[in-house]
Amino acid sequence: MDVKTPNGERRKITIKLWPPSPNTRHMLVERMTNNLSTPTIFTRKYGTLGNVEAAKYAKQIEESAFSSANQHYEQEPDGDGSAAVQLYAKECSKLILEVLKGGSKIEEKEVKPEVDSASQEVKPEVDSVCQEVKPKVDSASHETFFDISKGQRAFIEADEAQILLSPLKEPGNSYTKICFSNRSFGLGAAHVAGPILASIKNQLKEVDLSDFVAGRPEAEALDVMNIFSEALEGSHLKYLNISDNALGEKGVRAFGKLLRSQTSLEEIYLMNDGISKEAAQAVCELVPSTETLRVLHFHNNMTGDEGAIAISEILKRCPLLEDFRCSSTRVGSEGGIALTEALAQCRKLKKLDLRDNMFGVEAGLKLSEALQKHENLTEIYLSYLNLEDDGAIAIVNVLKESAPSLAVLEMAGNDITAEAAPSIAACVSTKKSLVKLNLSENDLKDDGAIQISKAFGEGHDQLKEVDMSQNSLTTTAKKLAQALVHLPEFKLLNVNGNFISEENLDDLKSIFKKFPEKLGPLDENDPEGNDFDDKEGEDESESELEEKLKNLDVNQED
Repeated sequence: MDVKTPNGERRKITIKLWPPSPNTRHMLVERMTNNLSTPTIFTRKYGTLGNVEAAKYAKQIEESAFSSANQHYEQEPDGDGSAAVQLYAKECSKLILEVLKGGSKIEEKEVKPEVDSASQEVKPEVDSVCQEVKPKVDSASHETFFDISKGQRAFIEADEAQILLSPLKEPGNSYTKICFSNRSFGLGAAHVAGPILASIKNQLKEVDLSDFVAGRPEAEALDVMNIFSEALEGSHLKYLNISDNALGEKGVRAFGKLLRSQTSLEEIYLMNDGISKEAAQAVCELVPSTETLRVLHFHNNMTGDEGAIAISEILKRCPLLEDFRCSSTRVGSEGGIALTEALAQCRKLKKLDLRDNMFGVEAGLKLSEALQKHENLTEIYLSYLNLEDDGAIAIVNVLKESAPSLAVLEMAGNDITAEAAPSIAACVSTKKSLVKLNLSENDLKDDGAIQISKAFGEGHDQLKEVDMSQNSLTTTAKKLAQALVHLPEFKLLNVNGNFISEENLDDLKSIFKKFPEKLGPLDENDPEGNDFDDKEGEDESESELEEKLKNLDVNQED
């Protein structure tokens, strides 16, 4: 970047991209932990890791990648660090795959035509347009995964589709899983894909059509969806992902033939799809068979209360549901109550994510009633629901007596105060399988934090992460640290964004002297800060006083 000096000359300034900040490294570890422990194309193929194991590997991956990139940077210190950053990201991606594949080193070689005698899979030579398509066979089950989602998003037209999808036309192929995500199909490409998919639909078990019409005009996108829907009608899928397609009601109905024909779906994903009230009602109508459904995700839609009521009707037909996500869907109290009442019938639920909605206290109380019946819960995400103390207390009181294997409890951003702390502490003290506790962005203050710190003790051998950031803490962060630092699996305490004095900050760092990596970043801590609510009250009082003083007659005597 060029800048002008006072004498008018231009001077070149180089922006250094390396090394990344501790906060950036920490965020990358969190992201990789999520990639290793949650459903993705790769974890469905190779298997997911448990939260604790995923976190361990994510940390090791990041450290190894950082070391390699840093060595590279030291060899060319005058550079801006962009090459090191690229190497850092590439190494992380490579090592994630190696971990998922069981640690084996992967060597990518050009695929040449040959027949695998074990699976009879024909491996054709692929045009340079499609070099990233390298179908691989799961040696245990001989199921083949066909994936064209790698690389940058690209538009696909008829001629490219002929080349890209040619492996699917080979006689005797055993593809059962396909991923067309991140490739935008035009009408011509869809006409090519349709007959191919129709020819193999009876062998398909998993289909990922997320983000496959990006950038297309609405009319063309709907035609493409209709073609794919007709081609796959009558298939016997266990997994279907049609997320990131801005479906709306028209898009949902465009997939109508496919949805209506499914009788054994176990997982369906409709995330970031513009699922409005009408679209949710269409889903309810078009997915009549849900008896085998285990995973249902509706994240980041504009569903609202009426849409949530439609989704609740689907829930009532899902006796085997284990994983339900309806986060960031603009659902208020009425819709929240409908959802929670329906969830009471999903007795096998293990993971529940309702984050970032507007439930309020009443829906929170109803949710607590539903949770009494969920003994199998291992993860519950209830952040940013406006639960307040009453809703939070009701929920943790129920969880205390149920969900013995609870591993994740998130209740950030719910206006929870010290009043709810005894109930939270009582619940946490019984959860010996707890791995992660997130109570950030509340108003627990020191009084609440000190009570919660007493809940961590003998038996919390699996606890890995506690987040108490942005809770107006001043002196009690070190109490939390003392309670957590020596737990055998503990990895991270986040108390950023509080009002910890310099003296207490030194005490906190001293506690983690031998384990500095276990203390999260403190760059947003304000040592001289005060409670903002109290400050606002003081400002208002001062303003009123100033107004009164304006009218005071200074010459007046008593």
